[in-house]
Amino acid sequence: MIVLAFLAGLVIGSFLNVCIHRWPRDESIVKPARSKCPHCGRQIDARDNVPLVSYFLLKGRCRHCSERISWRYPLVELLNGALYAGLVWRFGLDAFTVKAAVFGSMMIVLIFTDIEHYILPDEITLGGTVAGLLLSLVLPMPEGLMKFILSMSGETPGWRMLSFAESAAGAILFGGSLWVMRELYYRIRGVDGLGLGDVKMAAMMGAFWGVAHTLIILLLGSLVGAVAGGAIVLLGGKKWNYEMPFGSYLGAAALLVTIWGDSLFGLYWTAVTGSGGQGL
Repeated sequence: MIVLAFLAGLVIGSFLNVCIHRWPRDESIVKPARSKCPHCGRQIDARDNVPLVSYFLLKGRCRHCSERISWRYPLVELLNGALYAGLVWRFGLDAFTVKAAVFGSMMIVLIFTDIEHYILPDEITLGGTVAGLLLSLVLPMPEGLMKFILSMSGETPGWRMLSFAESAAGAILFGGSLWVMRELYYRIRGVDGLGLGDVKMAAMMGAFWGVAHTLIILLLGSLVGAVAGGAIVLLGGKKWNYEMPFGSYLGAAALLVTIWGDSLFGLYWTAVTGSGGQGL
């Protein structure tokens, strides 16, 4: 089953590459059905469109013009395949795994569109927020803030209401928090320190995973971003005010939390409270 999940991830990863290439250019991801070489414009033959394999058989070059094809194509396919295999290995094949796979694939698209174009497409961020809210009515959200609040008040709502409340709370809390940070930074410095795409992305993650898991994503993403950004400035000759693709760091953190969210939150809760429980 893990091997089948990996192969399915490779195939869907090929489609993710279409989204990464076309959405920033306002092109349809449906038509034309077959991709073109970005250099010569020739349609890619079916034999050259086998995920991962074709890239290495062609040594990373177009069959027609021999221009080099970006390393991003096999990397996205491999990353998505590894994600699907990791999810099936960790959780088995069930509805939660499918939800996590959909979320993870959307994160991969956001990571690479942000790296290449500094764009986080609304098709993913806004569409993902709606999807997360709707899925909370079908699949229970991880227990978190809303269960804690309602248990303190003595309320005992059904699981669907509790799940939707957690999803909505995550979207509002984290989307709202990043929006406030963005506005404060702009009013103090007079420049945008955070893009609206990052705000929408935070809302989407909150809608999918609720408060506790999204908190870990933001903390881990901020840590990775700070370390990577500092290294780029110190070693890469960039200035401290260079535009950093923060969404890509959030996306990388989200992939880790998608697979190991409970364990990471357990470590965080232990560090904060000194107890072994997971709290919220």
